[in-house]
Amino acid sequence: MLEQAKAQENRMTVEDVIHRIGEIGIVPVVRAATVEDATSAVRAICAGGIPILEITMTVPDATSVIRHVAREYGSTVLVGAGTVTTAEQAEQCIGAGAEFIVSPGLSLPVLAVAQASAKLAIPGALTPTELMHAQENGAKLIKIFPCGNVGGPKYLRSLRAPFPNVALIPTGGVNASNAAEFIAAGAFALGVGADLVNADALRDRNLAKITDAARELVQAVSCARNPSIEKTTPPHG
Repeated sequence: MLEQAKAQENRMTVEDVIHRIGEIGIVPVVRAATVEDATSAVRAICAGGIPILEITMTVPDATSVIRHVAREYGSTVLVGAGTVTTAEQAEQCIGAGAEFIVSPGLSLPVLAVAQASAKLAIPGALTPTELMHAQENGAKLIKIFPCGNVGGPKYLRSLRAPFPNVALIPTGGVNASNAAEFIAAGAFALGVGADLVNADALRDRNLAKITDAARELVQAVSCARNPSIEKTTPPHG
């Protein structure tokens, strides 16, 4: 009973999660071949100063990784689930402790499960029609995927013209070198996958490379949002 009461006390609202994603400005997308690789990536990203993680359902036993992160880090790290394509997956991820659900496209059943559980669902969209459909069904944040393949920051800026008040998270082809362009184009936050969670670095257990990449991204977003911040070289390790 005490643990249940504590969980209720620490429960984040959808607005809390949206605020935190916007504040951090980066959503690392963790794809890995094993549970061990995924948990190693989590530690490396957190060490680099990004207290938010999207564990994709392509990770073997992804719900166990989500549950581990939720228990190990508690409220200090915002953990979500990615590549969620069915209502059943959404239910499993929320049950494991995911505070937000991300999908590559728009699934109304996934949105319904998240809304019924008072959790944030971030559907994927690419075209204006898909974006409108997501909005009409209650999406508060929308992932633009695969953004890099259709013009990157230029495409995002084009979408922002008719949709100036929609919070968009470009994903696909986003990295430290173009982060400032995406922020300038109006990104609410950036979804970053392989350019942060490097598969070779994970395989070779070169976690310092992932940590350094995380620090570089944090600095890139900070500088883009606050041009007066002087850019420095991230320390290694």
